[in-house]
Amino acid sequence: MSAITQSIRRSAIGLGLFALITGGTIAVTQAITKDRIKEQAARAEASALFEIIPESEHDNDLLTDQAQLPASDELTTNGPPTAWIARQDGEATGMILPVVAPDGYSGDIRLLVGLDMSGTLLGVRVTSHKETPGLGDRIEVRKSDWIKAFEGETLGEPPFRKWNVRKNGGQFDQFTGATITPKAVVNAVQRALIYFRENRDAILATLEADARAADKNNASLNAPDSTTAGERSS
Repeated sequence: MSAITQSIRRSAIGLGLFALITGGTIAVTQAITKDRIKEQAARAEASALFEIIPESEHDNDLLTDQAQLPASDELTTNGPPTAWIARQDGEATGMILPVVAPDGYSGDIRLLVGLDMSGTLLGVRVTSHKETPGLGDRIEVRKSDWIKAFEGETLGEPPFRKWNVRKNGGQFDQFTGATITPKAVVNAVQRALIYFRENRDAILATLEADARAADKNNASLNAPDSTTAGERSS
């Protein structure tokens, strides 16, 4: 074997090893990063839930008390949405819906929309978006108070036609140099209110059924063990 052939072979082996190591490093890094991103997203979501409905306003575990609701294109979620339910003494007092605004300037804007059982907005928070920094990102509560303007509003107040930004004759402020982003959020929140109005009876029936099932399960867990009681009496 000539020196040139040996040199080519060594170079090929070296390149192969380099590619293998690099590929493995990238794969491991991506896996670790993906897990961290998912964890950070979960933490941000949990934080947003308690910003919308503080712990002082419910006595159940908001993070685990969830209900699957009727599917609807109004929320633009994949399949039936799963809502977080707030309860006081077993009775549902509020809920938080996952909502997607598909018409943001840079793509989907994911929201959490909180409502009480009469359809009044308790709060709205953005959980993810790709809007322009310094312009569209003012929908984040840490960047401005704009998102808090929805609190206390209903489908009829403001009137239907006023669910838009001021530039288009609506009630809600737009951002300087950015109209598309706030308009997309306003439209998504309005659709969430429409969804609740159209599905309110089915939603309340689902929540009542879940409460009855929980009460039955708790009663079963707390019931005395008849076998143990018999053994004790004998």
